[in-house]
Amino acid sequence: MDSMATSNNTNLSGKIALITGGSRGLGRAMALSLSAAGATIALVARDLDKLNSVKAEIEAAGGKAAVFVADVVSEESVAQLVTDVTAQLGTVQILINNAGMNIRKNLTDFTLDEWNRVLDTNLTSVFLMCKAFVPGMKGTGYGRVLNMTSIMSHISLPGRAAYSSSKAALLGLTRALALELADHTGADGPTGITVNGISPGPFGTEMNTPLMQNPELNAQFVANIPVGRWGKVEEIGSLACYLCSEDAGFITGTDILIDGGWTAK
Repeated sequence: MDSMATSNNTNLSGKIALITGGSRGLGRAMALSLSAAGATIALVARDLDKLNSVKAEIEAAGGKAAVFVADVVSEESVAQLVTDVTAQLGTVQILINNAGMNIRKNLTDFTLDEWNRVLDTNLTSVFLMCKAFVPGMKGTGYGRVLNMTSIMSHISLPGRAAYSSSKAALLGLTRALALELADHTGADGPTGITVNGISPGPFGTEMNTPLMQNPELNAQFVANIPVGRWGKVEEIGSLACYLCSEDAGFITGTDILIDGGWTAK
């Protein structure tokens, strides 16, 4: 089994999980973990070569995956994605909204186009994906939506105005949708659909590799993490697997910080 795969006993056999931004980083880690737990993975991103690379990893470990190139900030592209995924794999029961971007600069230096790009990618895409895929979960007694928020939903840093704004708004969307879908007063009873956020702190992803490989900068950064190390991407994968499990049906409308104690200081 791939070293990135989950080590828990979560059983997601028969579930179809769609992961946006699934071609690298935390998306890749969650795809490998959910696949190891038995889920069939729909990988969504813009880079076909990278998508196929993750698909090959999943298949080499005995899992099943399919790749879909889509623009998740386009309503038309998302509508086509629903059609394509359903035709090839079936109805999505697990939706992980992981696609995101960041532009780091002071607020007064932002152009409106840059501001909109960050908010569209981090927030509007989640609205479009949930609007498109959540209806298919209804009436089945099970559904899981995981939105990748961020510690920047709770704190911020200079140069993160657009990113922090988008992630704080995403946390609000997560809570509101969780309440909408937790309604148990209908004729059919509870929907069984949960909606939660995962707020990663500093993780050893490709994006952070240059910082980690610089001894001086790495030491300064790690000194600010109470547990004294970067997060391992497989730790995100294990958390995602648990939140998608039947055992986690009572967890909804919350945001789980996984940051080595960063925000506890």
